[in-house]
Amino acid sequence: MNYFEFYNIPESFHPDLAYIKKKFYELSKKYHPDFFANEDDAKQQEILELSTLNNKAYNTLNDENNRLEYILKTHNLLVEGAKPQLPSDFLMEMMDLNERLMEVENAADLGNITAEVFAIEGDIKEKLDQLTQDYETISDSAKEERLNNIAGMYYRRKYLLRIRESLDTFASRF
Repeated sequence: MNYFEFYNIPESFHPDLAYIKKKFYELSKKYHPDFFANEDDAKQQEILELSTLNNKAYNTLNDENNRLEYILKTHNLLVEGAKPQLPSDFLMEMMDLNERLMEVENAADLGNITAEVFAIEGDIKEKLDQLTQDYETISDSAKEERLNNIAGMYYRRKYLLRIRESLDTFASRF
């Protein structure tokens, strides 16, 4: 079952987190396995599944990154093992950063590259915020294009995460 439907809320990149928490606790009480200990095995299994669903829904919808991934997955825009088509200018910029990272000789060079990576991350976050802000209010036909743009930003951020990991490795050397 879709987590948004389970909590009876519209699909949103920016849901009401207080409501989600309230709904989680409400359903935690309703579907707590201890309250069904005297029921038959089928009913106990059903309650256990609902309790598990509630925990997964909460953990997903309550976290910005998990929620973003979840929405993209429900629209089949994140496929395991798929190779996204990233813009060539972005890939060239990442290749340049990687090359410069391999040539780092001192902490100052590393600091400059780190600052660039943080700036790129900030730009990606800003674009994601812009793309997701009014998502609930746009037409269904506009949502498809919007979701594709959001997926593009997601993949850029994911790619940049690998560079951040390399930065952390190099930082430990200085």
